[in-house]
Amino acid sequence: MDLTFALPLAALAVALEAIAGYPRAVFQVAGHPVTWIGLLIARLDRHLNKEHESFTARRVCGVAAVVIIIAAAVVPALLLQDGLRNLPAPLALVAVAIPASSLIAQRSLHEHVLAVAEALESEGLSAGRRAVAMIVGRNPETLDEAGVCRAAIESLAENFSDGIVAPVFWLAVAGLPGAAAYKAVNTADSMIGHRTPQHAAFGWAAARLDDLVNLPASRLSALLLVAAAALMRGADAKAAVAAVCRDAHRHRSPNAGWPEAAMAGALGLRLAGPRVYGTTRVDDAFMGNSRAEATAADIRRALALFRRAALLQWLVLVALAALVLA
Repeated sequence: MDLTFALPLAALAVALEAIAGYPRAVFQVAGHPVTWIGLLIARLDRHLNKEHESFTARRVCGVAAVVIIIAAAVVPALLLQDGLRNLPAPLALVAVAIPASSLIAQRSLHEHVLAVAEALESEGLSAGRRAVAMIVGRNPETLDEAGVCRAAIESLAENFSDGIVAPVFWLAVAGLPGAAAYKAVNTADSMIGHRTPQHAAFGWAAARLDDLVNLPASRLSALLLVAAAALMRGADAKAAVAAVCRDAHRHRSPNAGWPEAAMAGALGLRLAGPRVYGTTRVDDAFMGNSRAEATAADIRRALALFRRAALLQWLVLVALAALVLA
């Protein structure tokens, strides 16, 4: 991919998404690229993931499903990008950046996490549980107020990596097809990459590939959060580094621990740990070693750190774009 196009494209797409997000009117009329991918994944799951087949056969079908999902995302993205690049240079960049911005989630993530803090502050625990259920998979009824706050902050940290830094990274490296491929893999992992009897075999390829494509972004997101902590009063960059070095590798995910540990250390919190998804208890390691009694004010502090980290990412993209265009 031509970095003289991909890097400015990424910088512009990030700016467009931060300003406008994904228009609600467009979503109501046409849906969202993630919902389109999700429909395909659900159909493949129904038709290829057969309970009567052997574990090996279901794993092979899962590999085939991932290939189909990636191709279905990459081919239209490649055709769209190649077609739009025939426009005059500045117009081509804007034309490709508009669909590319739909694959980044910084504005919507901020809105959903802020909604948890506002619900807790204005209506109490029940409203906070309803709000946090929109962004986490765990059972909200098992969460007290501190648990709701920790869940929101953990979701913010993890989704900063896989909902923002990762698609932007692949956009900057491989243009619109790269970001589309990443989003396809990440969506497949969220839908079928579970260690359950239904998906342990069929979702194996999606889960392993998602671990791989998220590896660079998870490390970059931790670095951005540490840098943001250094620029934020009341945050502790040194503690963030210490938490990442001590705790990130202990997380059950090879990637989620990096941003979660950085966030926990920076804010003086203890995140992750044992959680309940549905009726299943997951005994995960703690990220950070400070207080567990998080509050709505801590959610707002986490959002302030997130905004600084997102701005730093954009500034780095602008600097790199200027460098390659010089």
